[in-house]
Amino acid sequence: MSVGFVMLCHTALGRAAQVARYWADHGCPVVIHVDKRVSKSALRRMTRDLEGVPDIRFSPRHACEWGSWGLVAATQAAAAMMLHEFPGVRHVYLASGSCLPLRPVEELVAYLDERPKTDFIESVTTEDVGWTIGGLNIERFTLRFPFSWRKQRRLFDGYVRLQRRVRYRRRIPPALVPHLGSQWWCLTRQTLSAILEDPERPVYDRYFRKVWIPDESYFQTLVRQVSVNVESRSLTLSKFDFQGKPHIFYDDHLQLLRRSDCFVARKIWPHADKLYRIFLSDDLARQPAAEPNPGKIDRLFAKAVERRTKGRAGLYMQSRFPNLDWENGMTAAPYSVFEGFSDLFENFDIWLGKVTGSRVHGHLFAPDRVEFAGGETVYNGALSDSPALRDYNLRGFMGNLMWNTRGERQCFQFGPRDNQKIGPFLARDPNAQVSVISGAWAVPLFHSNRNFGDIRKEAARLQKIEADHLAQLRSLHVKARVRIWTLAEFIENPMEPLQTIIDEISPRSSRRLTEAPRMSDLVGFGQFLQNLRNQGMQPVLMGDFPAGDDPRPSTTRRGRPYLVK
Repeated sequence: MSVGFVMLCHTALGRAAQVARYWADHGCPVVIHVDKRVSKSALRRMTRDLEGVPDIRFSPRHACEWGSWGLVAATQAAAAMMLHEFPGVRHVYLASGSCLPLRPVEELVAYLDERPKTDFIESVTTEDVGWTIGGLNIERFTLRFPFSWRKQRRLFDGYVRLQRRVRYRRRIPPALVPHLGSQWWCLTRQTLSAILEDPERPVYDRYFRKVWIPDESYFQTLVRQVSVNVESRSLTLSKFDFQGKPHIFYDDHLQLLRRSDCFVARKIWPHADKLYRIFLSDDLARQPAAEPNPGKIDRLFAKAVERRTKGRAGLYMQSRFPNLDWENGMTAAPYSVFEGFSDLFENFDIWLGKVTGSRVHGHLFAPDRVEFAGGETVYNGALSDSPALRDYNLRGFMGNLMWNTRGERQCFQFGPRDNQKIGPFLARDPNAQVSVISGAWAVPLFHSNRNFGDIRKEAARLQKIEADHLAQLRSLHVKARVRIWTLAEFIENPMEPLQTIIDEISPRSSRRLTEAPRMSDLVGFGQFLQNLRNQGMQPVLMGDFPAGDDPRPSTTRRGRPYLVK
């Protein structure tokens, strides 16, 4: 007899009894502590299940609320009973009622027999620990925690803030250097008895009663006082998610558990019948002697955490959606936004679709309707052309559109007449390619047959809106790929920027543009801008248009004709 098990149980007592019987039948004594909050009838059923099994004892009961001193008191009582009742035990292994042995007991016994003076307990200083969740490291030991973190969260947080404000600090006993680590350990009789029989134990117990989560610090700190050989690791496989909650193992984790080479694992789902049947079987196949190495499966857990916290690019889910900057990509695929192009060129969407082979929409954020390609009223993913539904959640509309059209490049028009609330989203999205011809919105006004006073007011309104939008696109925080030309710059040589845009949409294509889309007639546009100035409106976003000149480019460049009126 060289290994004894202390089991802390509070639920699924039937499964805990199965495991205790397995260990006892294989020559390992077991001391069971049952949470005082468990009903007496449930305890009676457990004792009946274990009646007649040798070397099983039940220790005095304590109430074991999470993060409270009761867990340490329960461990102390059960460990003291183990040392007293079973003098042949050399190592004491602390486990929970949800633990399950993964390898035959004989392998664990042989492993510990080769290391008779080694204590296996995770024990690191507060400066070195990186896994604490909740923002309390050294403050666990220097503040007081009279309130329950789970049941009295508001009082707990308020009392912590109060102590910080008044700069209250508890005195740590001089001989102690606080350490943290996993609750689940395997200690030698010599070390455990030294901790339990230490003359200073009343002082240490009184101090740790007010430490937060003392079950992760009491033995982890005191073992450094008395042990001659500490292996700072646990022999129990125990994994936690990014919120500090333990992972639960199910039947489909069978191969994962085997791969870890650990002797014991927690937490096992009580209804994982396959796991209990296989690992508690007497004919469990012996594995080659291997060092317990839970790190071998860390990669899979890291991927699980990443999938839960980040998800798939552009796909929003409950755990990330309400949190700004938690998204793993604001959209699922690259897309192009064209501002001013449909104002300057006739049938620009048709031309762009033919040249790039992409899906080209109209103004998706127009005030009267969503202008889907082909005039569709319902688009991929049951997206409606209703502006009310779109405007209810502009961010969700863009996310759904890009997610439901993955594999096909989406392009759409945007301008100062559209809903501008989507502007910051477009500027922050790394998938967005935004091309702007500033001031092009004035071309439709130039061709309109409206009263010039109304035109001047509308031009002033649109210019202010576009100026604000351009400021967003020029911000230091912009992640979209943005290109901005004034109207005068663009029409001086339209082929070069158009070629650049097409190459970015279709980078694998080596096709050179031979013709541009048909440009609107701009004869007299310079005079139109001068008239706006004469009426008191200062058009600044269009660039320099001399009054009375024809601003169109020459009809040939590099020997290739433009289609212009």
